[in-house]
Amino acid sequence: MSLFYAYRVATRLLGPVLGLYLQRRKKRGKEDAGRIGERFGHASALRPKGKLVWIHGASVGESLSALPVIDALRARFPDVSILVTTGTVTSAAMMYQRLPEGVIHQFIPIDRQVCVARFLHHWKPDVALWLESDFWPNILTKAKKAGTRLALLNGRISSRSFKSYSRFPSFITPVISAFDLILSQGAEETGRFIALGGTDVRAVGNLKFAAPALPVDSDTLSELRTQIGNRAVWLAASTFDGEEAACAQVHKSLASKHENLLTVIVPRHSDRANDIETDLIAKGLRVARRSLGHVITDQVDVYLGDTMGEMGLYYRLAPVCLIGKTLCASGGQNPLEPARLGCAILHGPDMSNFNEISRELLAARACRPVADIDDLARQVDTLLTYPEKARELANAALEYANSKAEVLDRTMDAIAPLLISEAANARP
Repeated sequence: MSLFYAYRVATRLLGPVLGLYLQRRKKRGKEDAGRIGERFGHASALRPKGKLVWIHGASVGESLSALPVIDALRARFPDVSILVTTGTVTSAAMMYQRLPEGVIHQFIPIDRQVCVARFLHHWKPDVALWLESDFWPNILTKAKKAGTRLALLNGRISSRSFKSYSRFPSFITPVISAFDLILSQGAEETGRFIALGGTDVRAVGNLKFAAPALPVDSDTLSELRTQIGNRAVWLAASTFDGEEAACAQVHKSLASKHENLLTVIVPRHSDRANDIETDLIAKGLRVARRSLGHVITDQVDVYLGDTMGEMGLYYRLAPVCLIGKTLCASGGQNPLEPARLGCAILHGPDMSNFNEISRELLAARACRPVADIDDLARQVDTLLTYPEKARELANAALEYANSKAEVLDRTMDAIAPLLISEAANARP
């Protein structure tokens, strides 16, 4: 028995366990209690008549990449209905805020054949557009068998994942070959997809270049800027465990030189906020929390941005930012978000999830890598002491981000034949 079919058997036999797992996630706030049925394939909305395009983005990053695609689809194919699925409550909350009227959102079903079949029977998608690297074997192969045309957009496979997948070709090849079209982020990813069984694979660039600047509530921004006043401020964005302690160390080392320094920390997972606050207070720092409505007084050392969907606010508050998941964790976060908002970008040693972008930013002198905590402190000190250097770095990053915006046109031109070829076969 191949690993692919062993997986199918396992997901069928483990059905009760998966159900209990979802219930545990629901109790921990990681599933929407009112919509748990969607995870079992039970739709909570009617299917519109006519052609339906299904777009899936696993989490917040992929979902943000989907937004410009949705706008372009509606402009080019106004008669097409759009269904968006995501896999996390944070991405669902973001989609609720930002999806255009008329676009349907559902949670992706768990990857059991019975749940997938229920989902596909109801929605009957004509075309499915998958974002990046969320490969669910049952969902993708059953959608293919049901006649759905599949395209992978912004395709990405890390070197670590590629090595793992390459060891089990009988498992991954049926999944990758289910895609009629794969649009990868670059030449490196293209080679990996072809090696794993992709047929029509094309490098078109990273869709993150097509995303608009993150939104912000102007009244909130004005209020917080007033509270901060003329204080020196820097931001640590989307931090992971260990990086908050590093930022605390940087703050304490610079506080004597930059009087009334304010450090803004935005953890990637806001459910860690209580533990982060406790640790910061234990280090002698005074903390204000966004989620609790705390005011940024002159006595506050650290502003903890423990809210969802407000990165556009935090990036606009600080002229200098550290990209999280690069100092004490690996992979990095999207550097194009601060690039579009006038932030001078610093990042730790590991930006492997954004290899090509980080290399090009460095070549354009549009970011500065830091080796460790001491180096981070030196770089933050320099950019706060010489704001013209921060502006120069930020302007170079913005210029770089704007130079790649044509990736959306290339993506839409590539997927248009899939949509046009299915137009005559739209579901009733």
